[in-house]
Amino acid sequence: MNGRRMLVTVTAGAVLYGGAVAAPAAADGGRRHVTVWVDDMGQRPGGLLQVTVDGLGRLNARQKVIASSPAFAGPARLTEYSTGVAGDHSLLARAAVAMSARPGRYPVRIALDGRTVAKSTVQVVPAKRPEFSVSRTPGSPQRPGEQLGVSYDDLYPGETGRTFTVRSAAFDKPVTLTHDPDGPDWNNPRLFDAVPMVSRQAKDGVYTVTLHAPSGHVLARKRITVRASRPGDHDYRGNARGPFFFGRSGSAEEAKNRYRTQPGGTFNVLWKDEFPDAGEETTLTATSPAFQRPVRLERDDSKAADGDDPRYYAPARIRPHLAPGSYPVTVVSHHGRVKKTSQVVVTGTGTDTGTGSTTGTKSTTGTPDTGKKKTAAAPDKPDKDDSGHPAVLAGAGAGAAATAGAGFVLWRRRTAR
Repeated sequence: MNGRRMLVTVTAGAVLYGGAVAAPAAADGGRRHVTVWVDDMGQRPGGLLQVTVDGLGRLNARQKVIASSPAFAGPARLTEYSTGVAGDHSLLARAAVAMSARPGRYPVRIALDGRTVAKSTVQVVPAKRPEFSVSRTPGSPQRPGEQLGVSYDDLYPGETGRTFTVRSAAFDKPVTLTHDPDGPDWNNPRLFDAVPMVSRQAKDGVYTVTLHAPSGHVLARKRITVRASRPGDHDYRGNARGPFFFGRSGSAEEAKNRYRTQPGGTFNVLWKDEFPDAGEETTLTATSPAFQRPVRLERDDSKAADGDDPRYYAPARIRPHLAPGSYPVTVVSHHGRVKKTSQVVVTGTGTDTGTGSTTGTKSTTGTPDTGKKKTAAAPDKPDKDDSGHPAVLAGAGAGAAATAGAGFVLWRRRTAR
């Protein structure tokens, strides 16, 4: 729930419930406590707020609980929602602030079948003019392939339209801004956003990002600077290491740069990079004449917040009738500036069980593995779609995630070392 909650408690007698709910004995002589929470960080005219009521117990289908206020566009009926706690019958509603509401504090009344059971207040703040935003790192240019947060907030009387478009020579194509009513900014029904990517082919220079209304006319403009990394920049070649290898039942912490397996064997390819090139995180690929097909390496999101370098891995499958020998495995990154090769040694003629042995330099990540492993993909599926290939490799940082509050949270590791 966005904002802080204002908590108001009133004591209501069992008579308020019309006998529909048995009132349990309480320390205050049989009276029960009804609580109401109202988002109260201050809402603009046209904004949504959440009203929650506890303490009414289970109601029957004919009973109505209504939240009303002079600030609301109309009464809001509360309905029961599941909190996952046995016996908890919390009620919830989302009320809209009237576009005509003036700044100030307004009373909120909670009524059960027309009888007031709780009261609170809500703060309405002044409306503000429509705002077009392009998020970027202050004082730092955008890299080709990097994402930008673009938003348009027109929660203002008289504004209309359901979708808006941004165009720029820095983008490969026009980008549509849309509103997500289930997103973190649900309380602003007039916030439209998108996360476009700067074209990987964009040349160094200053570009205009133009916002267009549904009718096509220009509403606003912003400027961004694009510059590819250069020699001397901390992210020019990042700090790439690998490729490393570990078995299907092994641990990424035990990965090494040389691996022994058999024809038909499956194992994991691991790549690490302190400063990945913008836009390459979805295109990193390991290739080898020993593989059935190139292997698209996937970001291990469990490493996002434990202080370790970003890492990428995926299962590779050796061709089933491959002759014994040593075969190169190559990963190219940073727009071709980094190319690294390690060796896979194929022995014997049988199909490997995937437990293979590793030799050479050990890959250390500083975080113990929790034991969740990838398994071999079915032979008729691409390696990246392996049903046994989880999206993350659990570690100390598992579950680190993404969005926060209003606007965008764009994670970038482009800070100077």
